[in-house]
Formats: sequence, C-alpha cells, structure tokens
Amino acid sequence: MPGMAEPRVERVSVIVPTRDRTALLQESLASIRRLEGPDLHLEIIVCDNGSDSETPRVAEQFHARYLRSERAGMSIARNVAMQAATGDYLAFLDDDDVWLPTHLRPHLRLLAQQPELIGVVGQIINTNLDLQSMGDPWPVDAPRNGELFDALLEYMPQLGATVVRASARQIIGYFDESLAGDEDWDWHLRLAAAGRVGFVQIPCMLFRQRPPGDADDMQHQRMPFTRKVFLRNVRRGRRRPQDRVRLLRVYLRHAGCWCGHFLTSATAHVQRNEWSAARRALLWAVEASPAHALWAVVHDARMRRTVLMAIGHH
Repeated sequence: MPGMAEPRVERVSVIVPTRDRTALLQESLASIRRLEGPDLHLEIIVCDNGSDSETPRVAEQFHARYLRSERAGMSIARNVAMQAATGDYLAFLDDDDVWLPTHLRPHLRLLAQQPELIGVVGQIINTNLDLQSMGDPWPVDAPRNGELFDALLEYMPQLGATVVRASARQIIGYFDESLAGDEDWDWHLRLAAAGRVGFVQIPCMLFRQRPPGDADDMQHQRMPFTRKVFLRNVRRGRRRPQDRVRLLRVYLRHAGCWCGHFLTSATAHVQRNEWSAARRALLWAVEASPAHALWAVVHDARMRRTVLMAIGHH
C-alpha cells in the first residue's frame, strides 16, 4: 500500500571453508540456501584450499562466491572469506555440517532488539556421519545478560551456531592462524571478552562427529592447543584471584574430556583388533589427564578389559 515502508532485508555473509569434500559441501550449501527468503539475503562465500576440481562447480551450483587459498588451514580459509564478506552480519558453517531451518532468524531478531550485542550463539545437535542425532541440543542454557565469557570458557561452542555483526572483524580481528586446534573456541572467547554476546535456546545446526578411533593422530596434535587457548583467554578475561579454584576445575574438565575421547578410541580399536592403535590411544589418554585415566580404570570394568587386552597383545 502507498506510504508503507519496505520490509527490511537482512544481509548475511556465510563463511564456508572447504577442502576436498564436495558431496558434504553440497549438503552444507543446500542447507544454507533453504533458509533464504524475502526477508533474508545470504551471500555464501566458499573458500577452498583443497585440490578437488569439482569444488568450484559445487559452489556455482548454489550461487556462492568461490575463493581459493593456496595455504591449508581452516583459520586461513575462514579469514580469506571473512575479508571478502560484504554482509551486515557474518555466519559460519563448516563443509561437513548442516544448518537447521531454525537458524539465523532468531539470532537476527535478538541482535535487532539488543543493539549492544556483538553476536549471538545458539544450540547444537551432535550427529553421526549420517546426520542421525546423538543427543539433546547443547548447551542446555546460557546467561541471557550478554555476559557469556565464563560460560564459553566452560564449553566449546560450535561456530556454525554463531552469528556476529560484521563489525566484529574490526573489534576482535580474525582467526588465529597459528592455532592448529580450538581456533574457533579462541575466537569465541575473544568475542565474549570484547563485548556482550546473546544466546538463543534454539537448535541451529547438525554437527557431525567422527566415529571413535578415527583420526587419533590429528586429535592428538590438536590437544595441546586446548591448554594454550584456555590459559591465554583466562588472562584476557581478567579473572579475579578468588576464581582460581573454579578455573582449575574447568581446565581439569577439559583435560578429562580429552582423556575420555582417547579412552573411547582405545576401546574402539580393541574391538577392531587394532592393538597398536589401542595402546597409543591409552598413552594419549594418560597424557591428557593421568587422574581421569586412573579413575576410569579403577571404576569402569569395561575400561579395565580394554587396558588388559591392549597390553596383552604385542
């Protein structure tokens, strides 16, 4: 009708790093395009540092901008795409994950309602490789006052459920390319230390999990970066002295998660008669947290069997 204002169209740049996974990339890009509508324009930017000649064709199929980075690394690919983004907001999706139809709009509404927020995080659903759910959405809840630093220190958010204002590039910068692991956790913590971050209690994405025993070497290479990111951001968050006991508990919980990961991996290797891999996983579990490893062996009969079988086969 004459005199009525045109409906606002939100412009979101979606950052998608990829490397030689065209079938999965198709799923990811399709899930992004399904969210588009008259109120939402999505600029998809695919940054490729792989060698699959089909990747540009897949990007073109979904009308995505295609960029290349000759250097490998998720942070590098994300940074190249972020530098090229022209939207008012930035969102992210790795090439093996999938957005749900409930993503983006709740984040954008909250950002419009609370202009002091620099970004918004949502919930994640872990899945197996076939995108079948492996549990309830997480995190179950988070503070609603914008003070998310402490919460994000305790759990590692998944970047695919986060939307930030484009100004975040100037406020906190880009992903740290020196980190070979937990670079997205580091970026989230820098975000929460610099400004207020909102939370929507809505599942936003499906997060594929590797099966137990898969890519142990890569996970072991990533493990030291958890400690590095935790310590550097504790200092950045200017924690008070009386918080030290809680911070120690939080750090030990992260170490225990790594220990549990490798103990589960060891059990999977034993079930497949992969004795050398099982012993290596057990050693890495002890490296991650001797106390958690000992507790598991003492209290879990299945884990005792895993250890005995791994040691007994040479």
